[in-house]
Amino acid sequence: MKKLILSAATLLIAALSVNADDKWDWPLYSRYEAKNAELMKNAPEDPRRVVFFGNSITEGWPRTHAEFFTDNNFVGRGISGQTTYQFVLRFIEDVINIKPALVVINAATNDVAENTCPYNEDRSFNNIVAMVQMAQANGIKVILTSTLPAAKFGWAPQITGSSDKIASLNKRIKDYADKHDIPYVDYYSALVNGKPDRALDPAYSGDGVHPNAEGYKIMEGLILPVVRKYVP
Repeated sequence: MKKLILSAATLLIAALSVNADDKWDWPLYSRYEAKNAELMKNAPEDPRRVVFFGNSITEGWPRTHAEFFTDNNFVGRGISGQTTYQFVLRFIEDVINIKPALVVINAATNDVAENTCPYNEDRSFNNIVAMVQMAQANGIKVILTSTLPAAKFGWAPQITGSSDKIASLNKRIKDYADKHDIPYVDYYSALVNGKPDRALDPAYSGDGVHPNAEGYKIMEGLILPVVRKYVP
């Protein structure tokens, strides 16, 4: 038994050593590590800092319309392909540690696409709640936003029922936001095509998942007035 315990301990130490060597970075802490350090070096205290936190939809936003971020003192912290499970892990480093006044959370497209595990609405929702609670515990205001419409995913054609899953999760996020007096911005209703498949309107997207410039323009018109209510 003692040998088995020692063997288990040896394996644990080896696993921890791999992590310590940064050979395992599933949440991609390294993605914004240098930018976060530079931001805190140049502007450690900024009462108007706002972080947009999310996946590729958020990551692509500054590339599509950089001025929206630079002109408004917004910080983009999106990572392509990520699910809420990864969001929770990097939330401290990419949000809390850079001390924003407010964080805008857009989440769960890749949860529904099952990028990291089978979709479970309860767990995805709980991950969003966990981020809200972490932010609030650190004095950071929160804006929750709807998951964007997506009838299918080009990289995961086997996924079915995504429109129903997204609609259900959005209702749950909105209900939670209303109950806890958290502002909620509904991108979904402005971007959905209005047809039975409830896809992302092709006028606002090239692939049915990610907004194009026109899609981001719609989102900007919705989010900016709400942000300015809390961070003038």
